[in-house]
Amino acid sequence: MDFVCDNLFDGRRFRALTLVDNFTRKCLAIRVGQSLKGDYVVAVMEDTVMKNAAVPYRIQVDNGSEFISKALDKWAYENQVTLDFSRPGKPTDNPFIESFNRSFCDECLNVNWFLSLTNAQEKIENWRQEYNGFRPHSSLNDRRDDEVFYDEKAANFLL
Repeated sequence: MDFVCDNLFDGRRFRALTLVDNFTRKCLAIRVGQSLKGDYVVAVMEDTVMKNAAVPYRIQVDNGSEFISKALDKWAYENQVTLDFSRPGKPTDNPFIESFNRSFCDECLNVNWFLSLTNAQEKIENWRQEYNGFRPHSSLNDRRDDEVFYDEKAANFLL
């Protein structure tokens, strides 16, 4: 889980919260907003857990204020989720999300013109659907994430 920043057409900044399952490489969610705090991250996690009917065992995050918030810490404790914080200044501690964010920026944010937050969310969601459903991933032996066999009891569900 990580954040990416971009601008709307009028120069106003927005942030996108990206969630990726490290095992399947599936992008579980991308949510946009201007002021995304710890409570918002918890709401996105609750929504993602409901949609996927699974709670992660571990979530890799950096030391951003949204991730060290009391709200996310409480949610993780209540759901028995380990928050795995990367070392400050070491983005290589979470290489999957960093690689995903680079693709997201290159293929979506840098090629679209966003008129509003709603417009940004729509275009980003379309890109996320394409990313998940139509493109093979070299890390999955050139298969799409929906072609990967996933046994929840044998595998670690990672975001």
